[in-house]
This record gives sequence, structure tokens and C-alpha cells, in this order.
Amino acid sequence: MKRVLIIGANGKIGKILAKKMKSSTDFEPIVLVRKEEQKSQFNQQLIESRLASLEGSTEELKMIMDGVEAIVFVAGSGGSTGDDKTLSVDLDGAVKVIESAKTLNIKRFIMLSAINADNREFWETSGIKPYYIAKHYADRILKEIGLDFTILRPGSLLDEPGKGLITINNPTEQRGIPREDVAGFILEVLKSDNTIGKVIEFNEGNQSFTDILVGL
Repeated sequence: MKRVLIIGANGKIGKILAKKMKSSTDFEPIVLVRKEEQKSQFNQQLIESRLASLEGSTEELKMIMDGVEAIVFVAGSGGSTGDDKTLSVDLDGAVKVIESAKTLNIKRFIMLSAINADNREFWETSGIKPYYIAKHYADRILKEIGLDFTILRPGSLLDEPGKGLITINNPTEQRGIPREDVAGFILEVLKSDNTIGKVIEFNEGNQSFTDILVGL
């Protein structure tokens, strides 16, 4: 099984993804947490956890990537923090992970971004412009550094049961997508080499993950 490091595992999507990945036959999840007390929930699921901060040094991050074959970045500073945390986590933290993966030759990298991350006109009216700037430039660096990347850009995240149905056609026109479906799609993307080098914007829709990936 491929050993996959989930960065941002203590977030809502990260927790769902770690659980789904643990149940899969293709991947072995390893989770990155930033506090010792966050480890227990993963230990109970027999999921290996490693401790480090995205605001720490690049050398720290390289150490916790030992033995990893792929990285999924689903971390974020959260809506309750200031712009300084957005810069240090969503942008600089992401870039440190990307650069460390490049140095260590960890080729496969899945980045969870956001729909409209390339739409500067949208940023101006979003109310969270620094967040979109951070996502945009982290994505840009990932695209240029030479990894086997896939950038996933879901719409508004919803705390609802997943349906396993999404769309990539006019995704900005949809209402949003359950976090469970984002996690499920990430897992399927990891299995699909035809997603390498692609940026995929998606939202809740009427097609299965498999149908979407076959049609790429």
C-alpha cells in the first residue's frame, strides 16, 4: 500500500479523509497534527500520527515526511484567524511542504485549493481576499516546481452527508459540496494517474467520481 501523508488531518475534511483512507486497500494514511492532544483520536483508529507545525522550519517538515510516497494537503488556518495566519499557514506553510516534497523526491502531491482561486475579480467581492491570494500563489508554485500534482478546487464546503455525486461543468453555478464528498473525491483522485498535472474545479452535481475521472 502507498503511504500517504495527510497534512491538515485535524480539520473536518482531513478527519473524514483519514478514516476513508484507513478503510481502503490502496493507501496507508499517516496524519500530521500540530498538537500532542490531537493524536489520540487517530491512535484509536490505528492511524500513525506525526507532530509538526506548518509554521515551523522546513527541516522539521522534511523529518516528518520520512517514508512517505504521496502528500495530500488539506490544511488551512481557518476562518477565525487573522490574515497573518493565512499567510503563514495557507501560503508559506503550503510552500514549505511543496519545496520539501521536491527535495525529498516525493512526486505525488494533491492540493486542496478553492474554486475561483484564479479569478481576481471574484477575490475583490469575496470578503476573504487574503485567503484567495494565498491559495492562488501556493497553487502556482506547485504547478511550476515539477511534482506530479493535482489541484482540487471545490465550491463552498457543506456539513451535510455526502452523495458521491459531483460536477465539473459550470461548477461555480452550484450551491456547494459536502465535505464528505470532497474527501471521497480526493481518495479517488489519488488512484487516478490521469489527474496528474490537472486543476479540477468541482461542486455538487449528478455524476459519480468514477465517471468524472474517466472523462478527464
